Amino acid sequence: MAQQDAMIKESLAFYKSTFDNTFQAMIILQEQVEKMVDLFLEQNAWVPEDGRKAVKDWVSAYKKGRSEFKKASDEAFEKVEKFFGASVKATKAGK
Repeated sequence: MAQQDAMIKESLAFYKSTFDNTFQAMIILQEQVEKMVDLFLEQNAWVPEDGRKAVKDWVSAYKKGRSEFKKASDEAFEKVEKFFGASVKATKAGK
């Protein structure tokens, strides 16, 4: 049973690490795109102020959504870890 416990913990740690690394890569990509869009807007005076505001609102919305998604994902990982931790404890107590 100890081997199964270790395997579950290792798997969860791997999935969490993979998610975190992928999420961080996505953030870096989004920040680079944001910089390119900002540069485009700075260099092109013909873009109307309404268009600039729409882009800024869009950036704020995706940052908020990204933050909420990360929070929900972290909470889900915590719940899974607690579930398997409780499951392992219950199995050991039932022996």
